[in-house]
Amino acid sequence: MAGSTEESLNMQAFLKGGTAGLSTSKEKSAASTSKESKQSKKHIPWVEKYRPRSVDDVAYQEEVVAVLKKSLQGLDLPNLLFYGPPGTGKTSTILAAAKELFGDIYKNRVLELNASDERGIGVIREKVKMFAQQSASSTRPDGKPCPGFKIIILDEADSMTQPAQAALRRTMEKESKTTRFCLICNYVSRIIEPIASRCAKFRFKPLAEDILCQRLKDICDKENINCEPEAIKGFIYTSEGDLRKAITYLQSASRLKAEDTITKADVYEIAGKLINDGHAASQVITQLHDKVVVADELDDKQKSVICEKLAIVDKCLMDGADEYLQLMALFMTLMQQICHGGK
Repeated sequence: MAGSTEESLNMQAFLKGGTAGLSTSKEKSAASTSKESKQSKKHIPWVEKYRPRSVDDVAYQEEVVAVLKKSLQGLDLPNLLFYGPPGTGKTSTILAAAKELFGDIYKNRVLELNASDERGIGVIREKVKMFAQQSASSTRPDGKPCPGFKIIILDEADSMTQPAQAALRRTMEKESKTTRFCLICNYVSRIIEPIASRCAKFRFKPLAEDILCQRLKDICDKENINCEPEAIKGFIYTSEGDLRKAITYLQSASRLKAEDTITKADVYEIAGKLINDGHAASQVITQLHDKVVVADELDDKQKSVICEKLAIVDKCLMDGADEYLQLMALFMTLMQQICHGGK
């Protein structure tokens, strides 16, 4: 009897030790998970960290914000077509509106696709069509009302092929009761008319310099960055009104300078490296355009010929043409107009 009592006590002690060991391992894993989540938050790109969280946070796009606010109040939304220069808040605006509409069920109600990567007819027939056919309730888990539809966001929709756009038009027709579409593009002329006519079109204006300046200063204050006023202007100039690009340059400069003050020279050094890494041709075209427009040694006819060629080259580059060949053709036109007077 005494032996069995002793064995049961030993068994209880063993089990207690085992559960203690398990709880300790769970605590360690939880601590490591929280530590990893803190580290991941530290390394979030500033473009995502300071993305607008609500429609009210969207800067300088009053018309779009006013329409979306009315849609949020009435819980209804038309198909949308956002177009305009990059970095003006097109994607951020629709994401902020969708989060306000759906709250915690945002991931179940919103399908976001980058049409430049997934632009074939197969994606429209599979992903988009299957998601559009799913039913949606008009209440959220927290009891608040929400729209009885889903939202499909097609970023860079002007890169979609013609057959894909035709298939998308049919899906928009059939699933209009359960799905809303938001197409985002830089060039609205590349969207076929049957799709454009089914959407409320909004042009996103290039951000004003004072808006860009204020946003960059706010980020500097929140991140404790020392930045000269001329450096802020340098970010705005090198980014060409693209807030996303300006924030990326600012983050790169802060990593490079650590706790030192960011100067104008630092901005141009960093921007030059990033430009040379990727978008050299487009940058050359932009700079040439700015020089040609104000050049006193060129007459109006010469300027029109050069600007027309700049537009053609820019279009070819957007379609994936070879950068070297396009720039050579551009420089030949420049030489013809400047050196030979267009003859």
